Amino acid sequence: MITVFNQKFIIIAFRSFPSQTIKILRMIQHFFSKSEIRFLVAGMILLISSCNQGGTKEPRETPTSGNIKIAVDESFQPLIDTEVYTFTSLYSRAKVTPEYNPEFDIVNDFMNDSVKVMVTSRKLTDDQVQYLRDTLVVARTITFAYDALALITNKENSDSLINYETVRDIFKGKITKWNEVNPKSKLGEIGIIFDNNKSGNIRYFREHFELRDTLGKNFFAMSNNTEVIDFVSRNPDALGIISANWISDKDDSLSISFINKINVLAISQPFINDGTYYRPYQASIYDRTYPFVREVYLISRETFAGLGSGFIQWATGEQGQRIVLKSGLVPATMPIRLVQIKKQ
Repeated sequence: MITVFNQKFIIIAFRSFPSQTIKILRMIQHFFSKSEIRFLVAGMILLISSCNQGGTKEPRETPTSGNIKIAVDESFQPLIDTEVYTFTSLYSRAKVTPEYNPEFDIVNDFMNDSVKVMVTSRKLTDDQVQYLRDTLVVARTITFAYDALALITNKENSDSLINYETVRDIFKGKITKWNEVNPKSKLGEIGIIFDNNKSGNIRYFREHFELRDTLGKNFFAMSNNTEVIDFVSRNPDALGIISANWISDKDDSLSISFINKINVLAISQPFINDGTYYRPYQASIYDRTYPFVREVYLISRETFAGLGSGFIQWATGEQGQRIVLKSGLVPATMPIRLVQIKKQ
Protein backbone atom coordinates (compact mmCIF):
# COMPACT_ATOMS: atom_id res chain seq x y z
CA MET A 1 0.00 0.00 0.00
CA ILE A 2 2.89 2.38 0.81
CA THR A 3 4.43 1.80 -2.61
CA VAL A 4 1.17 2.55 -4.44
CA PHE A 5 0.62 5.71 -2.39
CA ASN A 6 4.09 7.05 -3.02
CA GLN A 7 3.91 6.35 -6.74
CA LYS A 8 0.58 8.17 -7.00
CA PHE A 9 1.99 11.07 -5.00
CA ILE A 10 4.91 11.51 -7.37
CA ILE A 11 2.76 11.21 -10.47
CA ILE A 12 0.33 13.88 -9.25
CA ALA A 13 3.12 16.19 -8.05
CA PHE A 14 4.86 16.13 -11.44
CA ARG A 15 1.82 16.05 -13.72
CA SER A 16 2.46 19.59 -15.06
CA PHE A 17 6.23 19.18 -15.49
CA PRO A 18 8.04 18.62 -18.83
CA SER A 19 8.21 15.12 -20.27
CA GLN A 20 11.98 14.98 -19.67
CA THR A 21 11.38 15.38 -15.94
CA ILE A 22 8.87 12.51 -15.99
CA LYS A 23 11.44 10.25 -17.65
CA ILE A 24 13.96 11.06 -14.92
CA LEU A 25 11.36 10.27 -12.27
CA ARG A 26 10.65 6.88 -13.79
CA MET A 27 14.35 6.09 -13.77
CA ILE A 28 14.60 7.08 -10.11
CA GLN A 29 11.49 5.05 -9.32
CA HIS A 30 13.02 1.98 -10.91
CA PHE A 31 16.40 2.46 -9.21
CA PHE A 32 15.00 3.01 -5.74
CA SER A 33 12.15 0.54 -5.90
CA LYS A 34 13.52 -1.41 -2.91
CA SER A 35 13.53 1.59 -0.63
CA GLU A 36 10.27 3.40 -0.06
CA ILE A 37 11.84 6.23 1.91
CA ARG A 38 14.70 6.86 -0.51
CA PHE A 39 12.24 6.89 -3.42
CA LEU A 40 10.03 9.50 -1.78
CA VAL A 41 12.99 11.67 -0.75
CA ALA A 42 14.45 11.51 -4.26
CA GLY A 43 11.14 12.64 -5.72
CA MET A 44 10.88 15.57 -3.33
CA ILE A 45 14.47 16.66 -4.06
CA LEU A 46 13.74 16.62 -7.80
CA LEU A 47 10.55 18.62 -7.25
CA ILE A 48 12.44 21.31 -5.31
CA SER A 49 15.21 21.33 -7.92
CA SER A 50 12.71 21.84 -10.74
CA CYS A 51 11.11 24.73 -8.93
CA ASN A 52 14.51 26.37 -8.41
CA GLN A 53 15.40 25.95 -12.08
CA GLY A 54 12.15 27.71 -13.02
CA GLY A 55 13.35 30.74 -11.14
CA THR A 56 16.45 31.06 -13.35
CA LYS A 57 14.49 31.32 -16.60
CA GLU A 58 13.97 34.59 -18.47
CA PRO A 59 11.16 36.67 -16.97
CA ARG A 60 7.80 36.13 -18.61
CA GLU A 61 6.45 38.64 -21.11
CA THR A 62 5.19 41.87 -19.58
CA PRO A 63 3.75 45.10 -21.01
CA THR A 64 7.28 46.52 -21.28
CA SER A 65 9.44 43.45 -21.91
CA GLY A 66 9.51 40.43 -24.18
CA ASN A 67 9.73 39.71 -27.88
CA ILE A 68 6.74 39.90 -30.23
CA LYS A 69 5.85 40.34 -33.89
CA ILE A 70 3.03 42.59 -35.01
CA ALA A 71 1.32 42.49 -38.41
CA VAL A 72 1.04 45.91 -40.06
CA ASP A 73 -0.65 47.10 -43.21
CA GLU A 74 2.19 48.34 -45.42
CA SER A 75 0.33 51.63 -45.88
CA PHE A 76 1.24 52.65 -42.33
CA GLN A 77 4.92 51.72 -42.35
CA PRO A 78 6.34 55.25 -41.86
CA LEU A 79 4.20 55.85 -38.78
CA ILE A 80 4.61 52.41 -37.19
CA ASP A 81 8.38 52.41 -37.77
CA THR A 82 8.60 55.58 -35.69
CA GLU A 83 6.22 54.30 -33.01
CA VAL A 84 8.14 51.03 -32.62
CA TYR A 85 11.55 52.71 -32.63
CA THR A 86 10.55 55.16 -29.90
CA PHE A 87 8.79 52.55 -27.75
CA THR A 88 11.72 50.10 -27.85
CA SER A 89 14.18 52.92 -27.17
CA LEU A 90 12.28 53.78 -23.99
CA TYR A 91 11.91 50.12 -22.95
CA SER A 92 15.19 48.37 -23.69
CA ARG A 93 13.87 44.92 -22.73
CA ALA A 94 11.08 45.13 -25.29
CA LYS A 95 11.55 43.89 -28.85
CA VAL A 96 8.68 44.61 -31.23
CA THR A 97 9.15 43.43 -34.82
CA PRO A 98 6.65 44.85 -37.34
CA GLU A 99 5.95 42.69 -40.39
CA TYR A 100 4.57 44.76 -43.27
CA ASN A 101 2.17 43.11 -45.69
CA PRO A 102 -1.08 43.82 -47.58
CA GLU A 103 -4.24 44.01 -45.48
CA PHE A 104 -5.60 40.62 -46.58
CA ASP A 105 -2.43 38.83 -45.46
CA ILE A 106 -2.12 40.50 -42.08
CA VAL A 107 -5.74 39.72 -41.19
CA ASN A 108 -5.11 36.06 -42.10
CA ASP A 109 -1.99 36.01 -39.91
CA PHE A 110 -4.01 37.48 -37.05
CA MET A 111 -6.85 34.99 -37.42
CA ASN A 112 -4.38 32.08 -37.63
CA ASP A 113 -2.73 33.23 -34.38
CA SER A 114 0.60 33.93 -36.11
CA VAL A 115 0.59 37.36 -34.44
CA LYS A 116 -1.21 38.78 -31.42
CA VAL A 117 -1.51 42.39 -32.65
CA MET A 118 -2.24 43.94 -36.02
CA VAL A 119 -2.47 47.47 -37.43
CA THR A 120 -5.12 47.84 -40.11
CA SER A 121 -7.72 50.18 -41.59
CA ARG A 122 -10.57 47.70 -41.26
CA LYS A 123 -12.30 46.10 -38.31
CA LEU A 124 -12.85 42.39 -38.02
CA THR A 125 -16.11 41.15 -39.49
CA ASP A 126 -18.85 39.81 -37.22
CA ASP A 127 -18.03 36.28 -38.40
CA GLN A 128 -14.35 36.74 -37.54
CA VAL A 129 -15.18 38.11 -34.11
CA GLN A 130 -17.50 35.15 -33.45
CA TYR A 131 -14.88 32.66 -34.66
CA LEU A 132 -12.37 34.05 -32.18
CA ARG A 133 -14.94 33.97 -29.38
CA ASP A 134 -15.63 30.33 -30.16
CA THR A 135 -11.94 29.69 -29.51
CA LEU A 136 -12.16 31.69 -26.24
CA VAL A 137 -10.34 34.71 -27.69
CA VAL A 138 -11.73 38.23 -27.33
CA ALA A 139 -10.38 40.64 -29.96
CA ARG A 140 -9.93 44.17 -28.63
CA THR A 141 -10.08 46.99 -31.18
CA ILE A 142 -9.08 50.59 -30.57
CA THR A 143 -8.93 53.46 -33.04
CA PHE A 144 -5.34 54.68 -33.10
CA ALA A 145 -5.24 57.38 -35.80
CA TYR A 146 -7.03 58.89 -38.79
CA ASP A 147 -5.46 58.53 -42.21
CA ALA A 148 -6.57 59.48 -45.72
CA LEU A 149 -6.14 58.03 -49.18
CA ALA A 150 -4.36 60.46 -51.46
CA LEU A 151 -4.81 60.60 -55.23
CA ILE A 152 -1.57 61.50 -56.98
CA THR A 153 -0.61 62.38 -60.55
CA ASN A 154 2.50 63.00 -62.60
CA LYS A 155 4.17 66.42 -62.53
CA GLU A 156 3.29 66.87 -66.20
CA ASN A 157 -0.41 66.63 -65.39
CA SER A 158 -1.70 70.16 -64.81
CA ASP A 159 -5.08 69.05 -63.41
CA SER A 160 -4.60 69.44 -59.67
CA LEU A 161 -8.25 70.18 -58.72
CA ILE A 162 -10.93 67.57 -59.34
CA ASN A 163 -14.56 67.12 -58.34
CA TYR A 164 -15.62 64.20 -56.17
CA GLU A 165 -18.12 63.07 -58.82
CA THR A 166 -15.36 62.99 -61.43
CA VAL A 167 -13.27 60.73 -59.20
CA ARG A 168 -16.28 58.46 -58.73
CA ASP A 169 -16.85 58.25 -62.51
CA ILE A 170 -13.17 57.46 -63.12
CA PHE A 171 -13.32 54.55 -60.69
CA LYS A 172 -16.59 53.31 -62.14
CA GLY A 173 -15.18 53.42 -65.67
CA LYS A 174 -17.50 56.16 -66.93
CA ILE A 175 -14.49 58.43 -67.50
CA THR A 176 -11.44 56.78 -69.03
CA LYS A 177 -9.43 59.62 -70.62
CA TRP A 178 -7.89 62.78 -69.23
CA ASN A 179 -9.53 64.97 -71.87
CA GLU A 180 -12.87 63.89 -70.40
CA VAL A 181 -11.72 65.45 -67.12
CA ASN A 182 -10.32 68.52 -68.82
CA PRO A 183 -11.01 69.09 -72.55
CA LYS A 184 -7.70 70.95 -72.84
CA SER A 185 -5.66 68.00 -71.61
CA LYS A 186 -3.29 66.37 -74.10
CA LEU A 187 -2.81 63.27 -71.96
CA GLY A 188 -4.21 59.88 -72.95
CA GLU A 189 -6.07 57.13 -71.10
CA ILE A 190 -6.21 57.23 -67.31
CA GLY A 191 -4.32 54.38 -65.65
CA ILE A 192 -5.35 53.82 -62.02
CA ILE A 193 -2.33 52.60 -60.08
CA PHE A 194 -2.67 51.03 -56.62
CA ASP A 195 -0.39 49.18 -54.27
CA ASN A 196 -1.61 45.56 -54.24
CA ASN A 197 -4.62 43.44 -55.16
CA LYS A 198 -4.90 42.43 -51.48
CA SER A 199 -4.46 45.92 -50.06
CA GLY A 200 -6.75 47.99 -47.89
CA ASN A 201 -6.33 50.95 -50.25
CA ILE A 202 -8.17 49.39 -53.18
CA ARG A 203 -10.65 47.68 -50.82
CA TYR A 204 -11.60 51.12 -49.50
CA PHE A 205 -12.54 52.39 -52.96
CA ARG A 206 -14.28 49.14 -53.87
CA GLU A 207 -16.56 49.63 -50.89
CA HIS A 208 -16.79 53.42 -51.13
CA PHE A 209 -17.87 53.46 -54.78
CA GLU A 210 -19.57 50.02 -54.68
CA LEU A 211 -17.35 48.66 -57.45
CA ARG A 212 -18.03 45.26 -58.92
CA ASP A 213 -15.67 42.38 -58.13
CA THR A 214 -13.68 42.69 -61.33
CA LEU A 215 -11.80 45.95 -61.70
CA GLY A 216 -11.57 47.66 -65.07
CA LYS A 217 -8.72 46.99 -67.50
CA ASN A 218 -7.23 50.39 -66.63
CA PHE A 219 -6.50 49.33 -63.01
CA PHE A 220 -2.91 48.22 -62.36
CA ALA A 221 -1.46 46.77 -59.16
CA MET A 222 2.08 47.35 -57.93
CA SER A 223 3.65 45.78 -54.82
CA ASN A 224 3.53 48.65 -52.34
CA ASN A 225 2.93 52.38 -51.89
CA THR A 226 6.48 53.40 -52.78
CA GLU A 227 6.22 51.59 -56.12
CA VAL A 228 2.99 53.46 -56.84
CA ILE A 229 4.73 56.78 -56.23
CA ASP A 230 7.65 55.77 -58.43
CA PHE A 231 5.39 54.58 -61.26
CA VAL A 232 3.27 57.72 -61.22
CA SER A 233 6.38 59.92 -61.23
CA ARG A 234 7.46 58.28 -64.51
CA ASN A 235 4.09 58.02 -66.30
CA PRO A 236 2.12 61.20 -67.16
CA ASP A 237 -1.18 59.34 -67.71
CA ALA A 238 -1.20 57.65 -64.29
CA LEU A 239 -3.54 58.31 -61.36
CA GLY A 240 -2.14 56.76 -58.19
CA ILE A 241 -3.68 55.75 -54.87
CA ILE A 242 -1.49 55.89 -51.76
CA SER A 243 -1.88 56.31 -48.02
CA ALA A 244 -1.37 59.92 -46.98
CA ASN A 245 1.02 58.55 -44.35
CA TRP A 246 3.73 58.31 -47.04
CA ILE A 247 3.61 62.04 -47.83
CA SER A 248 2.21 63.61 -44.64
CA ASP A 249 5.34 64.21 -42.54
CA LYS A 250 6.73 67.56 -43.68
CA ASP A 251 9.90 67.05 -41.60
CA ASP A 252 10.74 63.59 -42.91
CA SER A 253 13.26 63.49 -45.76
CA LEU A 254 11.65 60.44 -47.39
CA SER A 255 8.20 62.01 -47.29
CA ILE A 256 9.57 65.24 -48.75
CA SER A 257 11.31 63.37 -51.57
CA PHE A 258 8.03 61.65 -52.48
CA ILE A 259 6.06 64.91 -52.48
CA ASN A 260 8.61 66.49 -54.79
CA LYS A 261 8.12 63.69 -57.33
CA ILE A 262 4.35 63.88 -57.77
CA ASN A 263 1.24 66.08 -57.54
CA VAL A 264 -1.30 65.54 -54.76
CA LEU A 265 -4.83 66.17 -56.03
CA ALA A 266 -7.30 68.39 -54.19
CA ILE A 267 -10.85 66.96 -54.16
CA SER A 268 -14.18 68.68 -53.63
CA GLN A 269 -16.67 67.43 -51.08
CA PRO A 270 -19.38 65.06 -52.37
CA PHE A 271 -22.11 66.87 -54.28
CA ILE A 272 -20.86 70.30 -53.19
CA ASN A 273 -19.38 72.10 -56.15
CA ASP A 274 -18.73 75.51 -54.63
CA GLY A 275 -15.20 75.83 -55.94
CA THR A 276 -13.60 74.59 -52.70
CA TYR A 277 -11.14 71.70 -52.84
CA TYR A 278 -9.26 69.84 -50.14
CA ARG A 279 -5.99 67.91 -50.06
CA PRO A 280 -5.33 65.06 -47.59
CA TYR A 281 -3.62 67.33 -45.09
CA GLN A 282 -3.99 67.16 -41.33
CA ALA A 283 -6.68 69.83 -40.98
CA SER A 284 -8.93 68.40 -43.71
CA ILE A 285 -8.47 64.88 -42.34
CA TYR A 286 -9.42 66.13 -38.88
CA ASP A 287 -12.65 67.83 -39.94
CA ARG A 288 -13.29 65.31 -42.74
CA THR A 289 -13.64 67.97 -45.41
CA TYR A 290 -11.36 65.74 -47.46
CA PRO A 291 -13.70 62.98 -48.69
CA PHE A 292 -11.48 59.89 -48.40
CA VAL A 293 -10.66 59.63 -44.69
CA ARG A 294 -10.32 56.33 -42.85
CA GLU A 295 -9.57 55.05 -39.36
CA VAL A 296 -6.43 53.17 -38.35
CA TYR A 297 -7.04 50.40 -35.82
CA LEU A 298 -4.85 48.55 -33.34
CA ILE A 299 -6.38 45.11 -32.76
CA SER A 300 -5.16 42.65 -30.13
CA ARG A 301 -5.98 39.03 -29.39
CA GLU A 302 -3.74 38.73 -26.34
CA THR A 303 -5.28 36.83 -23.46
CA PHE A 304 -3.09 38.51 -20.84
CA ALA A 305 -1.35 41.83 -20.28
CA GLY A 306 1.64 41.15 -22.49
CA LEU A 307 3.97 43.26 -24.61
CA GLY A 308 1.34 43.69 -27.33
CA SER A 309 -1.06 45.24 -24.84
CA GLY A 310 1.73 47.41 -23.47
CA PHE A 311 2.60 48.71 -26.94
CA ILE A 312 -1.04 49.49 -27.71
CA GLN A 313 -1.49 51.30 -24.40
CA TRP A 314 1.64 53.36 -25.07
CA ALA A 315 0.77 54.10 -28.73
CA THR A 316 -2.69 55.34 -27.76
CA GLY A 317 -1.30 57.33 -24.84
CA GLU A 318 0.21 60.81 -24.90
CA GLN A 319 3.66 59.88 -26.26
CA GLY A 320 2.38 57.62 -29.01
CA GLN A 321 -0.29 60.08 -30.06
CA ARG A 322 2.22 62.91 -30.30
CA ILE A 323 4.07 60.81 -32.86
CA VAL A 324 0.83 60.48 -34.84
CA LEU A 325 0.40 64.25 -34.70
CA LYS A 326 3.98 64.90 -35.78
CA SER A 327 3.61 62.45 -38.68
CA GLY A 328 0.90 64.61 -40.24
CA LEU A 329 -1.98 62.26 -39.46
CA VAL A 330 -4.67 62.85 -36.83
CA PRO A 331 -4.48 61.29 -33.34
CA ALA A 332 -7.58 59.36 -32.32
CA THR A 333 -7.28 59.31 -28.53
CA MET A 334 -5.97 62.75 -27.71
CA PRO A 335 -7.49 66.16 -28.54
CA ILE A 336 -5.67 68.43 -30.97
CA ARG A 337 -5.86 72.15 -31.55
CA LEU A 338 -5.93 73.54 -35.07
CA VAL A 339 -4.40 76.94 -35.65
CA GLN A 340 -5.46 78.86 -38.74
CA ILE A 341 -2.79 81.19 -40.09
CA LYS A 342 -4.08 84.09 -42.13
CA LYS A 343 -1.84 85.44 -44.83
CA GLN A 344 -1.49 89.21 -44.81
